[in-house]
Amino acid sequence: MRKITIAGFALATALTAGCASTNDGAVEEANSTAMSAESTAENALNTANSASSTARSAERTANEALSKAEAAMKAAQEANERAKRMLERASQK
Repeated sequence: MRKITIAGFALATALTAGCASTNDGAVEEANSTAMSAESTAENALNTANSASSTARSAERTANEALSKAEAAMKAAQEANERAKRMLERASQK
């Protein structure tokens, strides 16, 4: 009976050790997956920040172009008004 009990404890110890090593492997795999996910998230954040910066730069460029286009339109309107006045004066002579 004593031999059976000792054999039972030995078997239980062996099974527990096997499960522990399996759990260690699972924990290592989970850590590796988590680190990979963190790296992917960090890359995504960097990409988003870069895209945001590019968008802000494009917005500034568009605003500058709009401002210049508005100034050109104003200058063209003023030139049209001057030409109109010149034509009116020429037709009165």
